[in-house]
Amino acid sequence: MLGLQAFFFYIFAFIAVGGALMVVFARNPVHSVLFLILTFVAAAGLFLLAGAEFLALILIVVYVGAVAILFLFVVMMLDLDFGRMKHGALKYAPFGLIIGLVLLAELIIAGTGNFYQPEIVRSTALPMPDLYEVSNIRALGAVLYTRYILFFQLAGLILFVAMVGAIVLTLRHKEGLKRQSISAQVGRTPATAIEIRKVESGRGL
Repeated sequence: MLGLQAFFFYIFAFIAVGGALMVVFARNPVHSVLFLILTFVAAAGLFLLAGAEFLALILIVVYVGAVAILFLFVVMMLDLDFGRMKHGALKYAPFGLIIGLVLLAELIIAGTGNFYQPEIVRSTALPMPDLYEVSNIRALGAVLYTRYILFFQLAGLILFVAMVGAIVLTLRHKEGLKRQSISAQVGRTPATAIEIRKVESGRGL
């Protein structure tokens, strides 16, 4: 069983690394987005092998199913001249190198953080439940909806406000179009709701 798991690990790792390189070196931006989707799928496979099925599902549902597909449609619809945009991009290479080194340092600090944390910080961490008794998603949900429920609700509220703000900023009203007025409908009275007209016999309106 371990040999089969190692076999799939090397396959997914090779696909993830190769796809990430092709995202950077592909000349066509549409191909870059497609390779990005392939990289996400391979990373989801690695998370499944590590027993983190929640992260694997998040990668597939959120990043592959929403973010990457949105990138693909945006790149295909804008039809930008990437050749002209890349002209003179080498002058920004030093800034990109500095940002890359900063990100690399953050990854190293995050990966080796458990080795230099004091004992008082380690003692505050919650114990890891047995995966044979409680699944990864159930254990994460139990912590998220009990200990961190306030932060979870605040994050949802911030995202909701951001969504409403984006809709308001991009909403454009066209002239001459009839639109529904909720306040006018709710504020109607029987006197203003109907109009009674007296029609003489044998004559229409």
